[in-house]
Amino acid sequence: MAAPAYNEAANIAAAVTEWRDYLSGHPAIGAWEIVVCNDGSTDATGAILADLQESCPHLVVVDFPANRGAGAAIAAAIAHTRMDWVVLLDSDGQFPIANLDAFLDRLRAGEADAFSGARVRKADGLAYRWGSAVSGAVSNLTHGTRYCDYNSIFKVVRGPLLRALRLESGGMNCSTELTARVTELGHVWVEIPIEHRERGGGARGWRFWRGARDRALFVGYLGYRRWLLRRGVLRLPESTPEAAPESSEEPARGAKERAR
Repeated sequence: MAAPAYNEAANIAAAVTEWRDYLSGHPAIGAWEIVVCNDGSTDATGAILADLQESCPHLVVVDFPANRGAGAAIAAAIAHTRMDWVVLLDSDGQFPIANLDAFLDRLRAGEADAFSGARVRKADGLAYRWGSAVSGAVSNLTHGTRYCDYNSIFKVVRGPLLRALRLESGGMNCSTELTARVTELGHVWVEIPIEHRERGGGARGWRFWRGARDRALFVGYLGYRRWLLRRGVLRLPESTPEAAPESSEEPARGAKERAR
């Protein structure tokens, strides 16, 4: 599991505890880990994460000395994962980890390499929902896809595939970029309906109008990149084989999914 965190002192303890309890108690889950990148938080997020590590040795914390944006934070968290599957989500409590229940059987069946949670009802304000709908529609048009929730961050992806991506987004556009980059590589996202709830506390770490401007610019960039790839002006980077993930999972539990 990988997540960014910026000034989430109001939510991070509850979120990590929820993740830990779910992963450690689920009978279908073997080895697991939680990787959180503290993106230069100026509140107590870092101290809370340090305290949580004492009771949760499976928690890995990556600390940025200064804020670099959600895109850089999620990329750093992904780079520190080691498992065969990685779950992506936010630290604000809006994505219940129990959503993973709907994914597990389909992971075990080998249905796909990339799964994405489609929010049935987005628990955001009207302006945020509208912005997400517009950017998702444009992204679907430029990439020739028909995804219901192009911008969802709740994703479950094979670890080697995810760690091989070279993400560029610096702000809140990382979820859009993930969908686009995996699509570029020829993979089809399997969308699964998920629950989305209101923030547990605190405030969003970005301003709406600045975020909307950046989202429009980034979606335009991804579309232009897609056009250049189709014309052969750009080429996809050659992937390099990844070493087998380290795992302390017992042989008896080898058939269980190592998600997370």
